[in-house]
Amino acid sequence: MSEREIINYPTAHGVVFTETGLPSQYTTHWHNEAEFAFILKEGCELKIGETLYQPHVGDIILIWPRELHETLNMEPDGAILIQFSPRILEANTDLASAGRFLNECHHIRAEENPYLTHKLMDIIDRLRETYFRKQLFLETKCKLHIYELMILIGEHVMKEHREMIGNDKFSDRSWDYIRFACRYIADHAAENISQAEVAEQAGLSPYYFSKLFNEYTDMTFPAYLSGLRVQNATNLLADERYSITECAFMAGFQSTTTFNKVFHEVTGFTPREYRKMHKRSERI
Repeated sequence: MSEREIINYPTAHGVVFTETGLPSQYTTHWHNEAEFAFILKEGCELKIGETLYQPHVGDIILIWPRELHETLNMEPDGAILIQFSPRILEANTDLASAGRFLNECHHIRAEENPYLTHKLMDIIDRLRETYFRKQLFLETKCKLHIYELMILIGEHVMKEHREMIGNDKFSDRSWDYIRFACRYIADHAAENISQAEVAEQAGLSPYYFSKLFNEYTDMTFPAYLSGLRVQNATNLLADERYSITECAFMAGFQSTTTFNKVFHEVTGFTPREYRKMHKRSERI
């Protein structure tokens, strides 16, 4: 049996930085957040799905949102752990459209990619300095560092994919279709849009669009749209001028029942709990 872990954000909403006190073992579990482990000591063992990873010092293990994973052994202070909101990935059309390729990458080896891992660790050092120092716009600065990480990892992944399948196939228009679709969905998420409408705007049949969208983003259209609406709702909930019901409809949900259900599935909190948590974090 796997269990769901709820990630709390004590310092900067959407980002958690941990370098001490990691459990030596953690049974199979999952969470909505992405989780990157930067390995500092030999002997660490992790499992993602059915695959065992035994990384060396300097390696990076990438666990993507909602993936089953397990810590079989973590040496004391053996890794730096970065966990961050899936919205950082899913609300960005560049990253969302590359989801299929990113989700296939779980291990970046320092021996094979010394320059890349060195650059990534440099960003981690800057993220640490930002994270533990109280300052204005802390959340934004932390997320900028996460985006820096994702740009380097994304370029690495896409370069490897291009080399693997060849430039001709990689330049196929299907990725352009998905990027257009992600932008269109983001622009119209608050409206009552359908998969058929997005497919028509992209110039594809509903069936082909559904297949392509799932392959590239690793998500169904309804799940992707709901995720964007929840992200929009979290921003609205931060403004207490709006009631929770108003936030639901302004974000694009057609009923408060659906809103409450989907919001809890995505964030692990009810909208009311999330609003209280956001208000509490502002006082810290």
